[in-house]
Amino acid sequence: MPRVIITVSDQTPQPYRFQLDRQSVKMGRGSDNDIVISCGSVSVNHAVMERIPGGYQLRDLDSTNGTKLDGNRLPTIALIDGRMVKLGDVSFDFSLTDEEKESLALEKPAAESKIIAENPEKKLLQSSHRGPVRRPSPAPATLVSANPTHSFLAMIVFLVLAALAFYVGLSIRHEKETHQSLMQSMSNKGKPLEQTTPEAPAADAATPPTE
Repeated sequence: MPRVIITVSDQTPQPYRFQLDRQSVKMGRGSDNDIVISCGSVSVNHAVMERIPGGYQLRDLDSTNGTKLDGNRLPTIALIDGRMVKLGDVSFDFSLTDEEKESLALEKPAAESKIIAENPEKKLLQSSHRGPVRRPSPAPATLVSANPTHSFLAMIVFLVLAALAFYVGLSIRHEKETHQSLMQSMSNKGKPLEQTTPEAPAADAATPPTE
């Protein structure tokens, strides 16, 4: 079983063992951790040891004083047999037996994706064979122009309405002043004036006969 030894200054080192199939081991000052470390330089949730293909790694959990290897603060540290790491001011020693090292060596680590170099000449040749990329041209903007026939009709209607309003106003005013509608006045103007003959004076009263 892999072995971890936690050494706090002025305290007795504390060894811990766990099975190879253990996926994670949390460490920190908090009581909910798998390994509780009573030291002020260690954060409540300081780091976690994780099982990965072919071995283990120690990942820092954004601790205050960090997880260090050879004095360098690192976010993730690969754990190999005999490696010593610092959790704050606390020593973390990791060790494996020979059987455990052989068993882990049989596991294939996660394969890294290959980096493929691209040939710029080949890419240029392919693009030349394809021809230039044609982008669809935007549709031309359509201009909306006013219809001259509609404009002329609208003007005629406006003039007719204006003339009608003027006539109505004039008729009302004329009727108030003359007590006669404008149409009657206009029709009377077209008629000839009737000539009237003065009436004959009334016959004088009979005068008495003279003597």
